[in-house]
Amino acid sequence: MVVLLLVLAAGLVAMGCVKADRVRRWRESFNPSAPELPDSAFVVARVALFAMAGIGVFSALQFMAVVADAEWSDDELASAVSQAAKELNGTSRFGDIYGDDSGFDEEFATMIEDEVVENGGGGAPQSGVNAGAAASNQPSGADYTVTAAGADASFCVHVVRTRSKEGDYEPPGIAGNPSTVTVPNYDFAVTSRTGAC
Repeated sequence: MVVLLLVLAAGLVAMGCVKADRVRRWRESFNPSAPELPDSAFVVARVALFAMAGIGVFSALQFMAVVADAEWSDDELASAVSQAAKELNGTSRFGDIYGDDSGFDEEFATMIEDEVVENGGGGAPQSGVNAGAAASNQPSGADYTVTAAGADASFCVHVVRTRSKEGDYEPPGIAGNPSTVTVPNYDFAVTSRTGAC
């Protein structure tokens, strides 16, 4: 798209540089009975052609900036993953009240992706991050290879989840009776390193 806009702008500049006498000769060869055009018409046409070429160059530069903002650089990703691991390390979350850990891989991956995007900074895109789960992951310990659109680098994020009974939540029971439900609490230890897991 950028190349097309720049080629179009170059074509418009070339058209604006054609001399008025040459255009008059071409016009006369195609339609000899056409009335003569004043010089002011050529001035207006040149201004319009150069203005359109300028708009084309400006649009191409804006498009290049948008494309650059839509992709992650290796440095942006490295900084975001490192900061995300620091912020997730030591956090705690409530688990499933039925002890069902079947969705842990997707839950951990989403947690990592969201934190990396949040720590990407002002120049990084707000999407394009992928945390791919390792095949050997368990709810107690899991590895995720973090990649991003536009970045060649990858990072391994290691998540250790430990049950913390003192952080469990027991909602009040009905009519003052003791609670029958315990919402388990888990503490997270998160580290990162360069390279795939």
